[in-house]
Amino acid sequence: MRYVWLTAGILCLSYYGTIAFHAGPDADFSWFWILLGAAFLLIYGRSMLVRTHPELCPVLFHRIFLSVFCAGLLLMASFCIPVLLGMDLPMPERTDYVVVLGAQVKKTEPSRALLKRLQKALECAEKMPAAKLILSGGKGDGEVITEAECMRRYLTEHGVREERLILEDRSTTTRENLIFSDRLTGCSKSRCGILSNDFHICRALRIAARLGYTDAVGIDAPGDPLMELHYIIRESAALIAGKIRGIL
Repeated sequence: MRYVWLTAGILCLSYYGTIAFHAGPDADFSWFWILLGAAFLLIYGRSMLVRTHPELCPVLFHRIFLSVFCAGLLLMASFCIPVLLGMDLPMPERTDYVVVLGAQVKKTEPSRALLKRLQKALECAEKMPAAKLILSGGKGDGEVITEAECMRRYLTEHGVREERLILEDRSTTTRENLIFSDRLTGCSKSRCGILSNDFHICRALRIAARLGYTDAVGIDAPGDPLMELHYIIRESAALIAGKIRGIL
């Protein structure tokens, strides 16, 4: 069994290396894989000490440590389930509004995540011609223009009429996206689609429900296949944090 911990530790650290190469070493929440990999390797080292030098690592303490660690893993895994259930949803037949949640802009160009949301927004615009698209996102660090403006440029360049677009350019979090979009349009009391990447839909819908959105549906854009596991774990951690803070 101890070699399972060794293998898991190496895989976690290797996955961090993959994330760092693909999305940069400072990718959001990527430190988790270093921490998890180190924890697995620590368990491996402790299990070796239990066998060879039990006076340095008593069996009871090792089992307590292992039990707490495994309980934490099971808790996180349980929160992965609703994240997974929020993915790969059918496109709604009708909405009055579609809130397109912002994501990082690379100076003036959409990031991979935002580009996938915009491609899904184009699909929504075509399939639901009466729906208004609320483009929600302010300007973050390293962004030359707001996320809302970046989305507007992309959608109009791809044939969406300007009059169908409503820009909300102040928000910096998902919660603010939904609060400020509702203040602009009253969309919380209408049939409202919330568009984001698939891994983000569960949390976005839970926030919407807490904010009083009465008829919200998720519209999921694909995630990045290489990063999908990372994002699912990150979202499960965000759900746990939201529960602790009482906002989900």
